[in-house]
Amino acid sequence: MNTETKKNNFKVGLFGIGLETYWRQFDGLRERLIGYQNIIADQLCRHGAEVVNAGLVDNPTAAISAAKKFKHEDVSLIFLYVSTYALSSTVLPVVQKTNVPVVVLNLQPVKAINYSEFNSLGDRTKMTGEWLAHCQACSVPEIANVFLRSGIPFHQITGTLCDDVLAWDEIKSWLCAARVADVIRSCRVGLLGHYYNGMLDIYSDLTRLSAQFGVHFEILEMNELKANLDDVSGRELENKIGEINDVFAVQSDCPVEEIRRAARTSVALDKLIGKYNLGAMAYFFNGTGDDNYVDLIASVIVGNSILTSAGVPIAGEYEVKNVLAMKILDVFGAGGSFTEFYAMDFNDDVILMGHDGPGHAAIAQGKTKLKPLKVFHGKVGQGLSVEMSVRHGAVTLLSVIDSPDGNAAFLIAEGESVAGQILEIGNTNSRYKFNIGAREFINAWCSHGPAHHCAIGIGHIAHDLEKLARLLGIRAIRVC
Repeated sequence: MNTETKKNNFKVGLFGIGLETYWRQFDGLRERLIGYQNIIADQLCRHGAEVVNAGLVDNPTAAISAAKKFKHEDVSLIFLYVSTYALSSTVLPVVQKTNVPVVVLNLQPVKAINYSEFNSLGDRTKMTGEWLAHCQACSVPEIANVFLRSGIPFHQITGTLCDDVLAWDEIKSWLCAARVADVIRSCRVGLLGHYYNGMLDIYSDLTRLSAQFGVHFEILEMNELKANLDDVSGRELENKIGEINDVFAVQSDCPVEEIRRAARTSVALDKLIGKYNLGAMAYFFNGTGDDNYVDLIASVIVGNSILTSAGVPIAGEYEVKNVLAMKILDVFGAGGSFTEFYAMDFNDDVILMGHDGPGHAAIAQGKTKLKPLKVFHGKVGQGLSVEMSVRHGAVTLLSVIDSPDGNAAFLIAEGESVAGQILEIGNTNSRYKFNIGAREFINAWCSHGPAHHCAIGIGHIAHDLEKLARLLGIRAIRVC
């Protein structure tokens, strides 16, 4: 199964800036500023990043060297620490030549200069050197001016070096978003089968999605899955049956032969995912005219649910855009379950949302139930299905949408998964409440033209998703 080692091994660049002329004028200033930069480097490491520290850049030659270092190390994001006043000519080459997103750190060492101590130094040279150790904000406007005029997107964090929760929460959020972007850009997405006929909203431009997200799409053959099915050993089958009983609350009316059928298909799916090192997959198939393929496609829900819960999200109905949304939420640690609008409850001001097919058991409220169905509505066959609600509490909805200009965008909303009655039909379904109310939410959400599917994850992470959108160079729309 895909392990995505880059998930925990992403690199960020760090460089500080200063003015070379200062060093011979103010004793100890350079060393002091390097010390501040090392504090930042240590903190970035503690938050899970591999830091490529290019040191203090104080002239254009050093800038070129820093850019070469960052490019050689293939950093995903650059943190620019404005340690004192510096010329923008020492900044532009680093960012321009590296060509990755940059976050400007305007972090003063303390909340305020101690004016009494400062003015009592009695030596104006020492006083100026002390001021220069605190004038991080001085060159930020100059840097912003040059970046904007050069067409370079940038992001800025202002605060203090230590004991500033707001500033460091922002830094951690950027690190988290950069890690997710790194995983997504290296993700291999399987496409098994074909689109659900007539669902015009989900049809996607794979070339554009590859260009914007950096993912690789692997077109898969259903007959290869069938070949895997025929090659399942007795030991593999029994191990998978044990896993099914561990993961799910298997209901008493589930026939033994259906459990064995689902287990065999689950093993075959694992083999397919492993062979192509897939990090996600979208699928749909009718199997029309061949009972063997009807039997196969009707038995995938259990195995696909296990994969989804293990970090390889599987989206039904060949929903390519939505499997990207599911993958993004999962890499953020929020899960990412496949869903659509089910019904509205105007009495309780909630929206019921869910879907047939795979569920994300790792974010379920309690243990996911395994139930037999005599018919899969709108699809072929019969067999086992999963029933779960997303864990009660904060949730985030994410949809990857096609903008009218053809570019992808994020549609985001935060809400709550709340307790209450659900539709016990062997599907994933939950009750969601939004701070703008159910009526206004569905109007606002649909006004942006999403597909009828979306992904739901636990926690409120809209802030992080907005940063990821900026790193990917796409638009983020937040409904609530």
